[in-house]
Amino acid sequence: MVLKNTNNLLEAINTNNFNIEILANSEAVKAYDYNNELDLRISSAMKELDHKGIKFVACNNALKSYSIKKEDLMSFVDIVPTGILELVNKQSDGYSYIKP
Repeated sequence: MVLKNTNNLLEAINTNNFNIEILANSEAVKAYDYNNELDLRISSAMKELDHKGIKFVACNNALKSYSIKKEDLMSFVDIVPTGILELVNKQSDGYSYIKP
C-alpha cells in the first residue's frame, strides 16, 4: 500500500522538489528482508522508487528484534538507530508523517 501511495503522490505532484523517506519500523522491517521471500512486484516497486530518489530506511531496533542483518537488506536501504527518533527528527526538519 505504501509503495502505491508513494507512486500516486509522485504522479500528482509532478515535481522533484520533495524529499520522501519511507521508514519501516516494528514488523514492517520484514518487507526489506531478502530472506523473507519478497514478492517480486514489491522488490521491483521499491527499486523503481529508489531510482526516483525515494529513500528507504529501517529501524535498527526492529531489525535486531527480528534478527535481520544489514546484509539481508536491499542495498539501498539505510539503517537508523531508532525509528521513533528518525521520525521526530524528520518532523522537526519539516517533513510530514503519513501513515497509509
